[in-house]
Amino acid sequence: MEKTNINAPAAEELAICMEESAVSVTRAYGHSPVVLMVDDATIGTLGNFSASIGKAKSKKTFNVSAIVASALTNGTILHYRSIFPEDKRKVLYVDTEQGRYHCQNVLKRILRLADLPEDKEPDNLVMLALRKYSPKMRLAIVEHAIGTIPDLGLVVIDGIRDFLYDINSPGESTDILSKLMQWTDDRQIHIHTILHQNKNDENARGHIGTELNNKAETIMQVEVDKDDKAISVVEAVHIRDREFEPFAFRINDDALPELVESYLPKVKVVGRPAKKPFDPYKEISESVHRAALDAIFTDGNIGSYDDYLECLKKGYGLQGVKLGHNKAVKVATFLGNKRMVIKDGKEYHFNSDYHY
Repeated sequence: MEKTNINAPAAEELAICMEESAVSVTRAYGHSPVVLMVDDATIGTLGNFSASIGKAKSKKTFNVSAIVASALTNGTILHYRSIFPEDKRKVLYVDTEQGRYHCQNVLKRILRLADLPEDKEPDNLVMLALRKYSPKMRLAIVEHAIGTIPDLGLVVIDGIRDFLYDINSPGESTDILSKLMQWTDDRQIHIHTILHQNKNDENARGHIGTELNNKAETIMQVEVDKDDKAISVVEAVHIRDREFEPFAFRINDDALPELVESYLPKVKVVGRPAKKPFDPYKEISESVHRAALDAIFTDGNIGSYDDYLECLKKGYGLQGVKLGHNKAVKVATFLGNKRMVIKDGKEYHFNSDYHY
C-alpha cells in the first residue's frame, strides 16, 4: 500500500499559495519602504532582514543599541538614521544570551541613547530575555510576539545562533532563515540579527552564517580597531545598496557608544599589497575542493591525521594546488569547519552531501 505523507500540504492549500505568490506583469507593486540608513545608504527595508557580525568583545550589542535608539526616536544615533512609518514604530528586542539583569542594563542604555526616561516603561519597546529556554521554545516565543505585538516595525534578535541546536546543521539553518523571510514578509517588518564571527577568520559562524550571507539585505561587521583597542569600527561587508563610509565609536564615561569624530577609514595601500594569510575558502574554489576530495577518498576513509594531511597534499596537488604542511593543516581545519570532511572516531571520511 502506498504511504501518504501526512505532513504534505493539501492541494487546496497549495493552490492558495500559488495564487498569493503569482507575479503579474500589469499589477503595480510598491518598493519596500526604507526604514534604516547609515548616512545616505540604505541598510534596512520593511519585508527584509539584516545582520551584524563580529568577534567576541567587539561591542556588537553596543552597536545594535544605537540602532534601536535610532528606531525609537526616528532620528539619528551615531550614523544610524531611522524613518519608520507611524504604524510601524514598535520595537521588539530579543536577547538569547544574557539574564534579565544584564538585559535591563542594555534596556537602560538604549533609553539613555534615545533620551527617554529610565524610571518608566517605554511605550514602543518590548525586551525579552530568553536565555533560560530551549531553542525550540525561544523560536515559538518570538513567533508569538511577532504575530501579536501591534504596530511592530523592527525586531532585533541578539543571538540568532541560540535558535539552533546545531550551528552547522543545514536543515536547522534553512528552517530559521525561512522563518525570518516569512515573518518579515507577512508582517512587513525589518529584522536585525547578531551573530559571532569565527575566531580564526572573518566568516560568520556556522552554516547559519553562510545562509545569512546569502540572503540578508545587509551584513555589517563590528571590529575592534587594530591600532586603537578602545574603539570599534562598523563597515558593510555585504549590502544591496551602495556602501557607506566606515565609522567608529568608543564607549564613553556614561557607558554609552559615542561617535569618534576624528576617525578616518584606513587608506588602501597603493602598489603591491602585503601578502595575506592563506585562506582555503577565498583562494580555492568549491569545484577544486570537491575534485580534490573525490580523488583523496577514492579508496575509502583515512585512518590517521598524518595520513590525512599527506593525502590532502597529493589530492590538491593533482588539481594544481601545492600545499606544504602548514597550508595542509589550514585546509584540514577549513574542511572540518565546513563539514566537508567528518572525523568519526579516528577515521576521516568525505561528506559528499556537504553544503558549501
